[in-house]
Amino acid sequence: MKPSRANTVRAPSRIAGRHPAVTAGKATFEVVDLAEYGLSVLDEPLPALFGDYRHAHTSQWAQTIASFDGFVFVTPEYNHSAPAALKNAIDFVFAEWNNKAAGFVSHGVHGGVRAVEHLRQVMTELQVANIRTQVALSAFTDFEITDPAEPGVIAPGPHQEPTLNELLDELIAWSSALKPLREASGRTVAA
Repeated sequence: MKPSRANTVRAPSRIAGRHPAVTAGKATFEVVDLAEYGLSVLDEPLPALFGDYRHAHTSQWAQTIASFDGFVFVTPEYNHSAPAALKNAIDFVFAEWNNKAAGFVSHGVHGGVRAVEHLRQVMTELQVANIRTQVALSAFTDFEITDPAEPGVIAPGPHQEPTLNELLDELIAWSSALKPLREASGRTVAA
């Protein structure tokens, strides 16, 4: 089952908009949709570790990643891992990920948990703190499927919202705790 992309990407952000830190003006969440960046298969001549980006799309992507303090990855699981497009986008840059935090919202037959396990290893290599709490959406209980030939519509059960709020609480705390490291490295971007 492959749910509608736009619906899957944006559904958790609607819930995040109700988070107490957002309503109090202490945090903001923004959807970053990979489809809007037109990243090709990794085409930089040098490893991202060197930070010598030669292509405009890489520089734009690097600026986007650098501008955030933390991330919530919303991902399906394909073949026990994350989609190739997500892994490719992660690999385009290096230092821009460092000293930040990441949480995960996944979906699939088994809730996407194997994709997240893979992403946790990748994020650790990029010096990103992994948030313990994870939202795992089941293809069987958290999606409405009216036609098996069409993508499902994400419809998380009410039990998912407290879990997402806990994830966001942890993300905000870790992102704040890591801010001095980002500032010391000189890799922060002014808003």
